[in-house]
Amino acid sequence: MSRILVLQHVESEGLGIIDGAVRRKGFVADFIRVFKGERIPRNIQRYAGLIVLGGPMGVYEEEIYPFIKDEIALIKSAVKEEIPVLGICLGSQMLAKAAGADVYKGKKKEIGWYDVRLTDEGKRDRLFIGLPDRFTVFQWHGDTFDLGTDLKSVPSKCLASSELFPHQIIKVGKNAYGLQFHLEVTEKMAREWIDVNDKELLSVKSYIDPKQILKDMSAYIETVHRYGEVVFNRFLNLIER
Repeated sequence: MSRILVLQHVESEGLGIIDGAVRRKGFVADFIRVFKGERIPRNIQRYAGLIVLGGPMGVYEEEIYPFIKDEIALIKSAVKEEIPVLGICLGSQMLAKAAGADVYKGKKKEIGWYDVRLTDEGKRDRLFIGLPDRFTVFQWHGDTFDLGTDLKSVPSKCLASSELFPHQIIKVGKNAYGLQFHLEVTEKMAREWIDVNDKELLSVKSYIDPKQILKDMSAYIETVHRYGEVVFNRFLNLIER
């Protein structure tokens, strides 16, 4: 039975719809709950896959959050061993950092429903082939990153972009993917994020309306889940191989 290691940074950001996909595959997900002070393992040897979830911290805040260095080291080892890695939001930023990229604050936050566009590489990629060239996703981030060049034998590619952020999906090496957005999010999760992040939303009230985000939920959530099921099942297929 394959085991997947999941790094969870805050209680409100769990696996979402990925949990059902993992269970249907018969895999076991072992959680490291960083917000409870649980330690990051030094290597990935026991696991067939790694999922790194989102969180409000910045990758550049290593002095405040010492676990960031440990996570990046773990991601590096997984990438080098070609263990499938899926980074979501903060997890995608950590993957980019592991590949040598700079991670930094963007000019503007993306919170709510936004379109992303697949690049030519993305349209041909095994996780995203057959998806529309342009589709709506749920975003909640303010940081962004460049493409890394440190791992010379492990190239980084951009598979999707948005109007505000050029790197929305990245692929590092053969089996590591970073999604800046949230295909895993459920309606319950989105509502909880709006509740627990009220101070952040207050700071961007001039251009982000939480009420409108909730109003648009019914228009987008089913499609987000449909695309999410495709992408996550294809990712888990990499672990089966």
